[in-house]
Amino acid sequence: MTTKLSLATLNEVARTAAVPAYERSALKAGIVHFGVGNFHRAHQAIYLDDLFNLGHDHDWAIIGAGVLPSDAAMREKLAGQDFLTTVVEQDNNRSGARVTGAMIGYLAPGNAAATIAQLANPAIRIVSLTITEGGYFINPASGVFDPGHPAIAADAANPADPKTVFGLILAGLKARKDAGLAPYTVMSCDNIPGNGEVTHAAISGLARLSDPALADWIDTNVAFPNGMVDRITPATGPREIGIVADEYDIDDAWPVFCEEFKQWVLEDHFPQGRPALEKAGVQFVPDVAPYEHMKIRILNGGHAAIAYPAALLDIHFVHEAMEDADIRAFLAKLEREEIIPVIPPVPDTDLNDYYALIERRFSNPKIADTIPRLAQDGSNRQPKFILPSTADRLARGEDVIGLSLVSALWCHYLAGKTDSGKDIAFNDPNIDRIRAAATSAKNDPNAFLALKDIFGTVAVSDRFTRRFANALASLQQKGTRATLKDYLGDRLVN
Repeated sequence: MTTKLSLATLNEVARTAAVPAYERSALKAGIVHFGVGNFHRAHQAIYLDDLFNLGHDHDWAIIGAGVLPSDAAMREKLAGQDFLTTVVEQDNNRSGARVTGAMIGYLAPGNAAATIAQLANPAIRIVSLTITEGGYFINPASGVFDPGHPAIAADAANPADPKTVFGLILAGLKARKDAGLAPYTVMSCDNIPGNGEVTHAAISGLARLSDPALADWIDTNVAFPNGMVDRITPATGPREIGIVADEYDIDDAWPVFCEEFKQWVLEDHFPQGRPALEKAGVQFVPDVAPYEHMKIRILNGGHAAIAYPAALLDIHFVHEAMEDADIRAFLAKLEREEIIPVIPPVPDTDLNDYYALIERRFSNPKIADTIPRLAQDGSNRQPKFILPSTADRLARGEDVIGLSLVSALWCHYLAGKTDSGKDIAFNDPNIDRIRAAATSAKNDPNAFLALKDIFGTVAVSDRFTRRFANALASLQQKGTRATLKDYLGDRLVN
């Protein structure tokens, strides 16, 4: 018989899962976090839970916040279990469940006044966010904040009743400024190079549209530390809920599954203070950029590389893709010959050893991470995870046979059918536009590369356009498997 997760049932839950060693009632909020998804609950919330279990910094608990319908659904689920979460950590040889209690509340999405009031509370010293790579209103081709986005324009026209995360954070900062209070630090936990700088650009850029003086104050007074975050965290569904019930006897409305490995590298730039996260394993460094490049290009780029050949070959799980000899060899050749050579050195790190670690992590069958998760939102992920490596190699006069194949695989995937003829279900905010371009590319490869906001200057490279067209033609004529084999045999050239 399962036990419904709640504060009142923690003693019962403790029979099968680790539970907080601290009194939840003793925690006080110090952080407001936007985007309480699976990754946040498996990463930042875990580090804080570890720190609280050590007896430190109980005034740094989390209050959740958000603006999307999914945020409201998550709030409802978590509120029904006192904001506790079951986290199942799975390695190849072990699994274990723990209950985290670092979150003590969740602001109702849509109630801007209540959210701004909480942000104005001087006890809140950090506002953090995980809103996905596509949530920052970045022009993919230029890589800079897009002030013309309709949602940003709407918030600029009505800053007192914002609808976006950045509008709410800006309104909170304005309330602090007007009250003579020190601003909170804004900390991005998303997979974006220079995520602190990108967040700064979005918030200051939005402010400059309606209140230039506030923008100047933000530029001078608000800290935006850069950080690199890492933990493979698949989506939750009936399978995960069932495992928690069957194996741990816990009734959790939305548990989190993740790998055992986790990493967080962070700049130590918190003028209003921070929790002692180094005691929980966070690495504080003067410059996060080398770690970001390594992780985003090798791990995230690796995910993006295997997503589309696996999808086209009807492979559902990531570990199954790694069991496919052609896909595994494709990833290894791509990483070692084209991606790793253009990554700057990382302190005390061998990049080939790091790739070997990534290969093991991708191969973990316990995680049950899915190819559909990796394949979603390609219009935001390709420009951040794949095309920067392409651009770097082209700038150095080096070939891009494998990276061009990755772009061609994405285009071929967008045509809508796997190699066996099955329909593909898409999840991308720009799907209509990019599918139309992919369809046109059947006759004219340049129609896909004409997506300038995605491909930018890469698309004007004669070398890239030739390699892309050749790879796409091979996929269309020979199929995915034969094209991968040609690449592995150094035959995919024109």
